Amino acid sequence: MRLLAISGSLRAASSNTAVLLAAAQLAPSQATVELYQQLGDLPHFNPDFDNEKLPKIVGEFRALIGAVDGILISSPEYARGVPGTLKNALDWLVGSFEFPGKPVALINVSPRATHAQASLTTTLETMSARIITEASVTLPLLGTTLGAHEIVANAEFAAPLRQAIAAFARAISSTLPQSRA
Repeated sequence: MRLLAISGSLRAASSNTAVLLAAAQLAPSQATVELYQQLGDLPHFNPDFDNEKLPKIVGEFRALIGAVDGILISSPEYARGVPGTLKNALDWLVGSFEFPGKPVALINVSPRATHAQASLTTTLETMSARIITEASVTLPLLGTTLGAHEIVANAEFAAPLRQAIAAFARAISSTLPQSRA
């Protein structure tokens, strides 16, 4: 099972990225988690190029989305909303056939970041994502500087994250052909 992790933060020391890297370490053995690292390289969405003029990097992004079995998203909240880079990436997926029905789990690292989480959920539902609520989790990492290894080593954070990733893998496995489950 192949999962793609997308961090809505471009910061080098991002808690959102750290939690996704921790999720990769805590994933069940049948799942691999790959962090998407080109979010900031995607051009600004322009519907005039959502056709035969599609930028190469966007085509590669869409192909990657089509190739994975599920998507993990962790996003900060900026000014009560989703960061522009993440929304831009999602805008490029709106007109694609690879995204609808894709299982998505949301990992929130700040219990106070409710506006971005709600906005992201609405956007993803509008795009026909299959949000797996039992795999979506909020971890109280706000104010910490923990990296992925520290998150994995901390039972308070690792246990619910491991449970969420296991629930995500189970939900995806139940819909995959037996040859891939």
